[in-house]
Amino acid sequence: MDRVISTATQNRRRRRQWLLVAGALLLLVAGLLAFRNVLKPRLDRSKILTAVAEKGAVEASLTASGLIVPGHEAVLTSPIQSTIQRVVLQVGAKVRPGQTILELDKEVTSTALAKLRDEQLQNHNKNTKLQLGLEHSLNDLESQEQVQQVKVRSLQSTLRDEQYLLKIGSGTRENVQQAELNLKVAQLELQRLREQIRNQRQSNAADVRELGFTMTIQDRTIAELAGKLAQANISAQQPGVLTWVNEDVGATVNQGDQLARVADLSSFRVKATISDTYADALHLGDAIVVRINDTDLRGTISAISPSVDKGVITFYAELAQNHHPALRANLRTDVFVVTKSHPNVLRVKNGPFYQGGQEQPVFVVKDGKAIRRTVRFGDSNFDYVQIISGLQPGEEIVLSDMKDYVDTPELTLND
Repeated sequence: MDRVISTATQNRRRRRQWLLVAGALLLLVAGLLAFRNVLKPRLDRSKILTAVAEKGAVEASLTASGLIVPGHEAVLTSPIQSTIQRVVLQVGAKVRPGQTILELDKEVTSTALAKLRDEQLQNHNKNTKLQLGLEHSLNDLESQEQVQQVKVRSLQSTLRDEQYLLKIGSGTRENVQQAELNLKVAQLELQRLREQIRNQRQSNAADVRELGFTMTIQDRTIAELAGKLAQANISAQQPGVLTWVNEDVGATVNQGDQLARVADLSSFRVKATISDTYADALHLGDAIVVRINDTDLRGTISAISPSVDKGVITFYAELAQNHHPALRANLRTDVFVVTKSHPNVLRVKNGPFYQGGQEQPVFVVKDGKAIRRTVRFGDSNFDYVQIISGLQPGEEIVLSDMKDYVDTPELTLND
């Protein structure tokens, strides 16, 4: 026999069903949330680099390869073709003015100099003989001129006598004409001799000048070779440090070959190379920054090579602190050529995140998360990137390369 279920019992059963349904829903929601948290991207904070946006200066720059070189360096070359006989000083030695660095073999040059001097003695002897011969020829012509002058005077006297005889009737017209003809021929001969004497004197002077030129050239050659021979003991004209020397004793060297370099290491400058793509961006007086380890030294471009070699252009820069202790000869370093300067702008440290574009996504760190945000950038250099918009001072961004998360709007950072 069925019994009627009381209202209290029905209410208890109904509450139990509702509690079961609510519990199942809670478990479902908790499961979904847990599953969502499991699927949500996470990143260990220790594996990323971050930096805070701040106010400061940003200098846009071009990167070049630099070499520290002495401010003043003398290159010593061989004055003669010879062989290296002895190396007196080694690299690194201090050099005094006039101190011998290297000696060359002088025997061949000394023999050549002696030969030139003997030839000059022969030239002096030739000059004496030439002047005597020319003087003798000129004296002969002058003697002939004097004889011809006497002959002309005699013929003039004969002509006067014939003219007088013709006047008094004792002579003939033919005799007078013959006397006139003889006189004219004699005068022409005298004129020819005088012209020959003038030409002879000019010719003598030209011959003497020609030999004189030869002797002068020979004197200069002798003096030049004697000077080169005196320089065969290679020495510097100013104090410094020997930075390089040809130590191959017995090696043959030609005139003009480099034998040694002496540098003044009290000051330095920078020799830099950069791609010729940036040739139009280089100007005399442009500011540069030289980075040696953690030390930055400033300077200005002082010279730019007009030629391009294998796609690179060379320029030189003078340093404001050209005697800084960090400077060393032949030290390779980075050189930054400043093209623009922004003194007080929002900036962030440069890093792998920056792809060089004007606008790109970055991850901003906030409340344990890295949130993707689009930021607009301006000029940049090796150290900093200028921020135009998208960030505020004090905000922290991820500097590490985040290409693997470029489509992820948010990352959870694990401590």
